[in-house]
Amino acid sequence: MPVRSTSRRTSLLLTAAAVLAAAGWTAVGPSGRQAGAAPHHRAPEPAAAATVCAPAGTLRGPGGQHALVSLCANGGGAGTSLSAPATCRRTGTSVRYACLTSGTWTLRREGRTVATGPLPGGRETPGPGTYDVSGTVHVRSSPAGVDLRGTVRAKLTLTDPKPVPTHRIEVDRRTLRTHATATLTYTVARDSEAGDGSARFGLIGEETSGVELTTSDSRCVNPLTGRHPSTARSMYALDCALTDLQPGRPATVVVRARVAHACTSVVSKLGYWMPRGQSLYTGGMLAGPTVTCRSTESPGH
Repeated sequence: MPVRSTSRRTSLLLTAAAVLAAAGWTAVGPSGRQAGAAPHHRAPEPAAAATVCAPAGTLRGPGGQHALVSLCANGGGAGTSLSAPATCRRTGTSVRYACLTSGTWTLRREGRTVATGPLPGGRETPGPGTYDVSGTVHVRSSPAGVDLRGTVRAKLTLTDPKPVPTHRIEVDRRTLRTHATATLTYTVARDSEAGDGSARFGLIGEETSGVELTTSDSRCVNPLTGRHPSTARSMYALDCALTDLQPGRPATVVVRARVAHACTSVVSKLGYWMPRGQSLYTGGMLAGPTVTCRSTESPGH
C-alpha cells in the first residue's frame, strides 16, 4: 500500500546529473574572483543535501526470509537520485545481515509515467509535486541468507522547481539510412550567463554496427583505444572540446556519419562546467537529440 512520506519540507532536485570533476582551478580571493579579473557570473549555490524516505513494502520468501524496503530520494549537491534501502532478516537466526539492493524505479503522476531509472540513480526533475514511486527490486544479503525480488511502492513529495536549462543541443536531421553517408550539423548553445564557455560534446553510435563518425573540425577527435603505443581509435564515437560557448554565440559541429549494412542510432551528450571558485563538483550532463536509423534493405532481402 502506498505510504505518504514524512511531512518535513525537503528540497529535492531529480536529475540525471553525472557531473564533470574539474571546474574553477584558478585561485580566488575573498571576493570570489582574481584581482583585476572581469566580473564573473557564478552558478547558483546548490541546495543543501537532504534525503526523504517512505516505507515502501515488505518482501517475504521461504525459510523466514523477509526484507523491509523503503524508497528514498537523495537531494542537494550535484543532484538527486532514488534508492531503495532495506533491512534484511531471517526467522530463527541471530545473524546481522547487511542488505544490497538493485533494480529500477518508475515515477508517476496522475497515472502518467514521467521518469524511470536504475536503483540507485536519478533523472532530470519533473518539477514539484507528489509522485507515486514504484521500485522493482532485488534484495540480497551479506552474508548470504536473504535473496528476494518484488515490487514496492510509496508516495514521495518533491519540492524543487524544474531547473531552468542552461545549455541545449540541436541537430538538423533525425534519421540515418543504411549503406549511406549523411551530414549531421549539431548546434550547441549556452543560454545562461552563469558558468563559462567550456563544454565537452560527445557523439556515439553502436559499437558493433560499423558506423563511422568523422569530422574536419579540429576541436573533435575519435577517442583512442587500447594501451600505448596503440593508435587505434573508436570510429563509432566522437569527442569535441568546446571552449568558446557564450550566450548569443553557439558552436556548430558538422559530422559525417557513414552507416554500413547495420542500422544504429547516434546519441549525443554535453558535459558542462558551472564554476564556483575552487569547488570541485560543479556542472552537469545534458542529453542531446538521438538520431535514429532506417534500413534500406527490402523486406525479403
